[in-house]
Amino acid sequence: MLKPEIEDGQMSLADPAFRADVFAGLERRPRAIPARWFYDRKGSELFEAITDLPEYYPTRTETAILKTMCPDLVEHVGKGRAVVEFGSGSSTKTPVLLRCVEPSAYVPIDISGDFLRESARGLQQAFPDLPIHPLEGDFMRPLALPAVVADAPKLGFFPGSTIGNMTPAMATDLLRAMRGSLGEGAMLLIGMDRTKSSDVLVPAYDDAAGVTAAFNRNLLDRINRELDGTIPVDAFRHRAIWNDDRSRIEMHLAAERDVDFTIEGRPFAMASGETIHTENSHKYGPRDAKILLRAGGWTPIAQWSDPDELFAVYLAEAQSARLAP
Repeated sequence: MLKPEIEDGQMSLADPAFRADVFAGLERRPRAIPARWFYDRKGSELFEAITDLPEYYPTRTETAILKTMCPDLVEHVGKGRAVVEFGSGSSTKTPVLLRCVEPSAYVPIDISGDFLRESARGLQQAFPDLPIHPLEGDFMRPLALPAVVADAPKLGFFPGSTIGNMTPAMATDLLRAMRGSLGEGAMLLIGMDRTKSSDVLVPAYDDAAGVTAAFNRNLLDRINRELDGTIPVDAFRHRAIWNDDRSRIEMHLAAERDVDFTIEGRPFAMASGETIHTENSHKYGPRDAKILLRAGGWTPIAQWSDPDELFAVYLAEAQSARLAP
């Protein structure tokens, strides 16, 4: 939740965690700010626009997989589970899953409250008889689910390869946190982008229309707006690169000239060519994905992919911890 603070006689709605991450990220070397702060209202809207771009294959590919895998999925999970979506997004993929598994309830979780409530209202219109319980919060941290689904069998839903935005260590921690929130016996349906040619990957994160560039630079606009920043946004260029050694796309904001700015009065300076690392998108091969799931406390039980094997959807189950095979 946003914590109102009084500054110079005016009400500030800056999230203390956002402030802390921005200051810490700009003071470290190399500079980096966590990708979760992309998603204010404008950032969420820009990301939805990205998913419709011709270069951005993950959304349409994952949606097609979900549509074709439905009969197999129902065989594994049945119907009537409570669906808990981590990072609730658009009305593109979620309705496909809801129609497939006919849940007893739906709990969308998102850090952007306005976007969350708007998405929930749209889904409520499409599914008028489905109990929907939006939960505003950062799913990177432990969250208590609504009491109405506490005893229900659960299916976690984490589409879009969002897991790839985290380092392997952070991804493992998140998977463990999800397991703790959902409970033993829960299942998790998760999308993961697969490794492939950089000729396909880089354009997906640096589109010709410049939407991803606007999405990246919106982080600077947010800092200026919420933290009284004076960052010259037009001095920064969006950069997307493939880091083969780490099997990930990296997004950066690169200063095109020497810049000086302040944030809440605190001075910063960046030299021309210096960057702020804003996002990673790790790509996983089939074996890597299964190892990651097991490290996070989930046992893979099924997987689906598209004919070109660009993307994969995995189903895993939270089982009792095993100390030996």
